[in-house]
Amino acid sequence: MHCILKTCLGAGLLALAAVAQAQSWPTKPVRLLVAFPAGAPGDVIARLLQPQLQQALGQPVIVDNKPGAGGNIGAQEVARATDGHTFLIGPDTMLTINPHLYKKLAFKPTEDLLPVTYLARFNQMLVCHPSAGVKTLDELLAATRKQKLSYASGGPGVPGHMAMEMLLTDTKTEMAHVPYRGPAPAAQDVLGGSVPCGFLATPVVGPFVREGKLVALAVSGTRRTASLPNVPTVAEAGVAGYDASFFETVWAPKGTPTAVIDRLQQEIARGLAQPDTVAKLAGLDLEVVASKPADAARQMRADYDKWGGVTSRVKLQLD
Repeated sequence: MHCILKTCLGAGLLALAAVAQAQSWPTKPVRLLVAFPAGAPGDVIARLLQPQLQQALGQPVIVDNKPGAGGNIGAQEVARATDGHTFLIGPDTMLTINPHLYKKLAFKPTEDLLPVTYLARFNQMLVCHPSAGVKTLDELLAATRKQKLSYASGGPGVPGHMAMEMLLTDTKTEMAHVPYRGPAPAAQDVLGGSVPCGFLATPVVGPFVREGKLVALAVSGTRRTASLPNVPTVAEAGVAGYDASFFETVWAPKGTPTAVIDRLQQEIARGLAQPDTVAKLAGLDLEVVASKPADAARQMRADYDKWGGVTSRVKLQLD
């Protein structure tokens, strides 16, 4: 009985210590390092949350952009941070796709970074110029069997590129990849008709679809996009089991106390639950998720395995 009481007392003291640690944190400004440029979805979310987090945490919250190498530059900086107040924001591809594409990274993404939360889900949209003469996914796939068509993406290894490679391998079809430095210039060339199709960020190409300048064939995830509800998912368009969902996420350096991660996740979830925040993000085709750390870790592991299979099949490596 004495041992049991001693064990219980020890567990209780540890729990109290964790609570005290979470309550005492932060002790200085919190830095949210966004691994992509200003205006990227993760950057938008960080700046929407910034004032709410500052009020809740009682410390300044600094949003700092460090783009480059598909998020690897920012991810590496956060992975090496030891101040307990620096966190990474960006798409889940930094942890689920990049480790398969970049074999010479100076850090181990899935070991050196811990999941805090999945902020929001987003789609890529498969679009074609009207001159391509296709209005459905079936028509596009049929056309690729008659002639070699090309498609644009925002760059090698980005969500649109990987979504299309998954589609092409699943349907045993071929299209030539034309990578750009971001989705905006890619969309401009699809608009001009120099590249017939593109798999690109929904917020970038959605306005052109609504204006009738581009034809939307499908979206990459398991749910339709709220701003264009008539556009089917790839699975609904006939490719059973297809799922190329993507997420904006938050990560902490390895060694960050669990109590701190839980506290940050809880405050982020409260901020994301605000009706005006939900509405603003929905307008950008971002669906709030606000997952807990354990759920984020499970999702990351599943998607890491999924994208590893895709990169292996298409023999894609970027270093």
